[in-house]
Amino acid sequence: MKAAVFESYRGPLEVRTVPDPACPPDGVVLKIEACGVCRSDHHGWSGVDPDVALPHVPGHEFAGTVIAAGPACRNVRVGDRVTAPFILACGTCPDCRGGEPTICNHQFVVGFSGWGAFAEQLAVPHADFNVVKLPDSLGFAEAAAMGCRLTTAFRGLVDRAGLKPGEWLAIHGCGGVGLSAVMIGAAIGAQVLAVDINDEALAMARRLGASATLNPTAVGDAALAVRDMTGGGAHVSIDGLGITATIQNSMRSLRKLGRHVQIGQPLGTHAAPPLPLLETVYARQISLFGTRGIAASRFSPLLGMIAAGRLDPARMITRRIGLSEADAALRAMDGYAGVGVTVIDRMQA
Repeated sequence: MKAAVFESYRGPLEVRTVPDPACPPDGVVLKIEACGVCRSDHHGWSGVDPDVALPHVPGHEFAGTVIAAGPACRNVRVGDRVTAPFILACGTCPDCRGGEPTICNHQFVVGFSGWGAFAEQLAVPHADFNVVKLPDSLGFAEAAAMGCRLTTAFRGLVDRAGLKPGEWLAIHGCGGVGLSAVMIGAAIGAQVLAVDINDEALAMARRLGASATLNPTAVGDAALAVRDMTGGGAHVSIDGLGITATIQNSMRSLRKLGRHVQIGQPLGTHAAPPLPLLETVYARQISLFGTRGIAASRFSPLLGMIAAGRLDPARMITRRIGLSEADAALRAMDGYAGVGVTVIDRMQA
């Protein structure tokens, strides 16, 4: 099969022929039809994710068609149109049986623990537990655009923070996951305030349902500006970037008893930032939630919202590229100028 491989961190991502993946006894092999290009892929390519070993094939936001199924696979069949969470869980440990597979101690993270979906084929283990069948009405590119961004935002806002209609949601960072949160917040009926230094991203947030926007470069203190614009602070706030400034601003922008959700992955110097605990956790009694990925079982309500017309992942897609363009797409993420989601939907080009 063809796959996009890098041999060194930040080195060329070259399309070459590599061996086809073996089908796990309880798993499936997919013909990849589309794969999103995510900032987490950029992290792995840059060498800041300790799980990535060289040589490596990135890609974790995938959708495809089942072309092989192992003998122990019971519920997924050749020809099924499917996707799966990027955290593939074992399905049998206490965490998985308790309904929390994203914290499975035996998890395999596609595109990080091993090779990913910037390729023509991908093996998915424990398919009966991990694989999600796609409705015929949802295209492969749109399913890939859901990827880790729409699903992670859904779990963070709905399952972790319990966002309610009418509440104020502040979103710090309007990349793919932030824009996903805008759409979800608007679909739930929240009042959404999108915060970003990129005016194009803010304009897209408005189109996706944001009630208000804020460019923090235009104000002295972004957190206080959010509090002022929301009548005392957001009920729920997310950091979608994982950098110290947005983490602090997200926490400080909350009203009393507000909920902060950490979605952006803090790396390097941002992994242990100074936190305004006295002002926020102690005095304002806010709550802090972490979130990472989603369970396969939680795709159902998300797909239901899409089927009902309340969410449309296609609206986030701003670029469709071939596999040979993946190198340029990752390098473009050295900056934060891009808007929306890039999807690879031509695996032979």
